[in-house]
Amino acid sequence: MSDKNKSVPEIRKNVVFDAPIEKVWKAVTTAEGIEAWFMPNNFEPVEGHEFYIKSQFETSACKVLKVVEPNEVSFTWGEQGWVITFYLSELDGKTGFTLIHSGWGAPDELMSPANRTQQDVRNTMNNGWDKIVDDRLRKVVEN
Repeated sequence: MSDKNKSVPEIRKNVVFDAPIEKVWKAVTTAEGIEAWFMPNNFEPVEGHEFYIKSQFETSACKVLKVVEPNEVSFTWGEQGWVITFYLSELDGKTGFTLIHSGWGAPDELMSPANRTQQDVRNTMNNGWDKIVDDRLRKVVEN
């Protein structure tokens, strides 16, 4: 029997980039920057701005929730209740970066259109965020 009050844990990725905080901020808060390491979008770092992220599967409606330059930005992603938050901190010329992907439902709840459970999608996305943050975003900000 499933516990409907239990939700899938958030995804959290912590890395340090050998890049100044201003460069990382630009990479995660401009449409061009985000497209270079993630997906096509029309993001603007303005609270309340509605935008899209275009994946290979669908175009997702999103909304900017919070912008605190150069340390925090968060936005909704799609219709599942997901919230993506980036935290940046200055570390002596380098940048501490944390990504949090929250807003998950019950582990056995089916998600459409994938028809997979929240837990299964979370596990897949957890692995995906590893590559996206530690490989693709790192290449953009460190080169």
